[in-house]
Amino acid sequence: MRNVTVLRVWGIPIRINISLVVFLPILAWLLGGGEQIGLYAGWIESAFGVAVDTEALGTGSTPWVVGTAAAVGLFVSVTLHELGHAWVALRYGLGIESITLWILGGLAALSEVPREWNKELWIAIAGPITSLATAGVAAGLLLVTPSSLPVAQFVFGWLAVANVTLAVFNMLPAFPMDGGRILRALLARSRPYGSATRIAARIGVVFAMLFAVVGAIGVNPIMLLLALFIYGAATSESRTVLLDELLEGITVEDVMSRDVPTVPADETVAAFTERMFRERRTTYPVTDENGGVVGIVTLADMRSIDPGDRETTSVGRVAKEVPRFEVTADAFETLAALNSTRAKNALVTRDGSVVGVLSEADFTHALSMQREFGTGLPDDRVA
Repeated sequence: MRNVTVLRVWGIPIRINISLVVFLPILAWLLGGGEQIGLYAGWIESAFGVAVDTEALGTGSTPWVVGTAAAVGLFVSVTLHELGHAWVALRYGLGIESITLWILGGLAALSEVPREWNKELWIAIAGPITSLATAGVAAGLLLVTPSSLPVAQFVFGWLAVANVTLAVFNMLPAFPMDGGRILRALLARSRPYGSATRIAARIGVVFAMLFAVVGAIGVNPIMLLLALFIYGAATSESRTVLLDELLEGITVEDVMSRDVPTVPADETVAAFTERMFRERRTTYPVTDENGGVVGIVTLADMRSIDPGDRETTSVGRVAKEVPRFEVTADAFETLAALNSTRAKNALVTRDGSVVGVLSEADFTHALSMQREFGTGLPDDRVA
């Protein structure tokens, strides 16, 4: 879903997902409802001994003001929570691509996940600590706010309670939530990073199932969405770490296909299609009249051409530009970059000249070799 950048903090873009724009009015209505105001006011009084005038909060348009202020304040708190993660990550020299606010809270996207357990521990725990600090500030403001300002009392009290809840909830060991990342960091002290990730991910999946059950029983769509998010994120990161481990130390040159036959750009699609079936290949680099590679053409591209036009259409007209990577590039980082562009093929270069082709099949072969024999390198590169 679409994200909109609303501001930057420390150079980090703060983005709002469209789901939050839809959800905020609903949350404001839920928080400003008469019964909800009375419930939360009771929590505030129990926690801080401050009695909020709920009758004053229920008059006229005041419930909407209260609900809107509380809802916006909650997501400001979530932003501070994510900035807590970001601040510690920046201190460790890690980049932050963005912070995105959406219906389930916030996500700070690190440019890379730290492999050192102590770094991940402090980055993960910084969010809950920030939430507790925010709760302390809100509680302090509540205690000094006069009773003549019941709206401010309610909002400050609500934010104090909400931030404590946010901190406690995030400490659940439901990977990839903060508590799950803390668990992985602690596990990584005495075992390989990949093993620690798999254990934390399995525990995260268990929590996802529990959240799904609770959401189904209580007819709570937010809890069901949270369950889906945790399940998907936990399994996805576990796979990513496995791929990273399997491709560790491998470059693009180790994975790419060499001596791939080319096709001239002026060859007709009809002649090229016959050649593809004859040579039993589905992917070819396309060269111009000077022998330079201008793109890649595949069997799928041929299918898009009307049969009646194949005799008059040149391969160059249907060839596609694809990403290019140097032979020395890290294989895992290249795979991630290839996935981000949604391209299935890429060209491999050395000093600007194309020396090979890279495809999903090449990565699949390398990963299979790593799993079976502990090496994805070609025979002539094995020491």
